[in-house]
Amino acid sequence: MRAVSYDSYAPDNSRLTLGEIPDPKVGPGQVLIEVRAAGVNPVDWKVMAGGLDGLMDAVFPVVPGWDVAGVVRALGADTPEFAVGDEVMAYARKDVVQAGTFAEYVAVNAQAVARKPAALEWAPAGGLPLAGLTALRSLDRLGAGSGDTLLVHGASGGVGSIAVQLGVERGARVLGTASPRNHDFVRSLGGEPVEYGEGLAERVRELAPEGVNAVADFVGGQLETTRAVLAPGGRHISVADPEVEQHGGHWVWVRPDGAKLAELAALVERGAVTVEVARTFPLDRAGEALDASRTGHTRGKLVIMP
Repeated sequence: MRAVSYDSYAPDNSRLTLGEIPDPKVGPGQVLIEVRAAGVNPVDWKVMAGGLDGLMDAVFPVVPGWDVAGVVRALGADTPEFAVGDEVMAYARKDVVQAGTFAEYVAVNAQAVARKPAALEWAPAGGLPLAGLTALRSLDRLGAGSGDTLLVHGASGGVGSIAVQLGVERGARVLGTASPRNHDFVRSLGGEPVEYGEGLAERVRELAPEGVNAVADFVGGQLETTRAVLAPGGRHISVADPEVEQHGGHWVWVRPDGAKLAELAALVERGAVTVEVARTFPLDRAGEALDASRTGHTRGKLVIMP
């Protein structure tokens, strides 16, 4: 099969190549997915640079990518949950970094897989799993809901834009940091935009003089601001800054979870959650997609479509 891979860590795309590699083996309890769309996430280039080497083993060559939407083409032994031809999606992270989704096929544990809503197009389906599950787990850890004022750092990004919608769906008042060019987008999600950068804490306090009850940081480096605007007894999480654990917060690391992904699919089906796709790329332009992600200024999701 055709796949993008790299044979050693690198801070850029210099080790990234497109070529033929063996088709994946399909073990018991796994499904073989023909990839129609694979979301691009910052963790992809961070892993490629060796940023998670202290947490996860890598077996080279590595195929990057942890998001997938596609069609089931084969079943491993004892996998009654799915059938060949099912349209599915999954957060496909494995215990070892090696066989990712920037490829024509990927084998995924059935527990991580959920059916794709029929009306959801391939590109947003490929961008939903990691970002959506991260947003969902973050709001679950916060217990954010009715009566809360929730601040979302990075509200126009892939994870943040879904978190805004989930917060609104749960009845929270949601403030979201974004650049001025993305303020209308944040409003369209049901949030109240706040310009990020110097003076952010003061701007948040103008909107919420008593402080906010909950903060979700999807950017990193926001701890000082978070602490400045958090009301007494408030809760906060970060997906990018483990230091929050030293200040009463939670460092969130999302897990593959087909059941939770099915919850998100149900929300998508009834229109409570949408996935903004900024750009799509063919497999041979995966390096461009990773470069676009590195800028940190993408609204919504970048998606590779083999």
